[in-house]
Amino acid sequence: MASAQERLYQRVTRALEDDILSGLIREGEPVPSTNQCAAYYNINPATAAKGIAQLTERGLLFKKRGLGMFVSEGARDILLADRRAAFRETYLEPLLAEARQLGVSKQDLVAILVSGEK
Repeated sequence: MASAQERLYQRVTRALEDDILSGLIREGEPVPSTNQCAAYYNINPATAAKGIAQLTERGLLFKKRGLGMFVSEGARDILLADRRAAFRETYLEPLLAEARQLGVSKQDLVAILVSGEK
């Protein structure tokens, strides 16, 4: 779920991204309308539209005139690549830096990750 610090429109963006990644909404399928998103999140439709616009600008959604917004072909792959890069930057790089600083060997780090030991 979205953190409290995310802007409201980012909650819409993140939720739709999550639905695409999970397969809840597949490529070529429609996404909820601006008004549906606004009602669900209890926000202004213009705010919901901003979240949807972000996905459109990134090429993840496209508009079918008179029918609404749909998930673009390849959107899931783009999202996976983006999220993996963010995961690496946010979690893995700091983890590796800390492991180096503590003198944790690569083998020990791999063993910890594989076994889940504390």
